[in-house]
Amino acid sequence: MFQASKYEGTRKQRVSLLLQQLTALIEDEPNAVANLANASALLAQYLDEINWVGFYLMDPDKDELVLGPFQGLPACVRIPLGKGVCGTSAARRETMLVPDVHEFPGHIACDAASESEIVVPLMKDGVLLGVLDIDSPRKNRFSREDQQDLERFVEVLAEHWR
Repeated sequence: MFQASKYEGTRKQRVSLLLQQLTALIEDEPNAVANLANASALLAQYLDEINWVGFYLMDPDKDELVLGPFQGLPACVRIPLGKGVCGTSAARRETMLVPDVHEFPGHIACDAASESEIVVPLMKDGVLLGVLDIDSPRKNRFSREDQQDLERFVEVLAEHWR
């Protein structure tokens, strides 16, 4: 669905540019929804071979995740903690890198085209704010390097969260 613009240079240079762009987009904007919308659009431009990228935000009153800004097809609106890849990542407060979503017990299929997924918790001062969720129509799309890069991306978001 998405075709990444060509970021040139080494992986380190490309990621550095991505993080600079993210910071420029969000550093002076206090609205979290606007920042998450720009962050999901930026990742949709940066990443290739993905079919969905966005955020689920923590609803502490209901102990579940609620759909936030995203790029892709319409998605599941609410995900209980501990359910699916997003809910599991949120409950464990750890990144979930899933090479084949069909092998993940209890996977929630919002888009039948998804084959692999990565979910990164968005935390600030020990509080779970939500998760970054990225799906791909290709198995084994996400690497450990992708995980590290996306965890850094989420850290930048958290640093600017107000």
